[in-house]
Amino acid sequence: MPEPTITHSTHNLRNFYGDEYTIYCTEEETQFPDGCLITSRTDIHGIITHANDAFVRMSGWSRDELIGSPHSILRHPDMPAVAFKDLWDTLQRGEKWHGYVKNLRKDGGFYWVYATAVPNIRNGVVEGFTSVRRKPDPCKVAECTELYAKLLQEEHAA
Repeated sequence: MPEPTITHSTHNLRNFYGDEYTIYCTEEETQFPDGCLITSRTDIHGIITHANDAFVRMSGWSRDELIGSPHSILRHPDMPAVAFKDLWDTLQRGEKWHGYVKNLRKDGGFYWVYATAVPNIRNGVVEGFTSVRRKPDPCKVAECTELYAKLLQEEHAA
């Protein structure tokens, strides 16, 4: 992720595999366009195997950069770990998950989505996951912003 030339914060994170990486965040929000759906697929480890054009545009990454990368490259530091634990626990049970997610763009900005993720099951075996994201309800985004800040405080206090 390139360092933005505008005012930003720097965060050092650790991914699911224990690798540390640095991200940069700005306060620049990209609004989710009306009538748009973002779709992607991952393997069972969360590695992106498909990204539609809307995903490429909204994320700011090229398709070549997205394919083969962990979906966690979009994880914004304002998202509490418990949200992703719930997502993965739900998917591992073979169930559909819904939720509001603040995603990080390549340029350090962000965008909110209402996400639905489902396991791709073939012959009784989960082979990966499909996610469809759509424009979020602004009132729900406001609620989630407050809730996620509280959950992050609790995580940092623990």
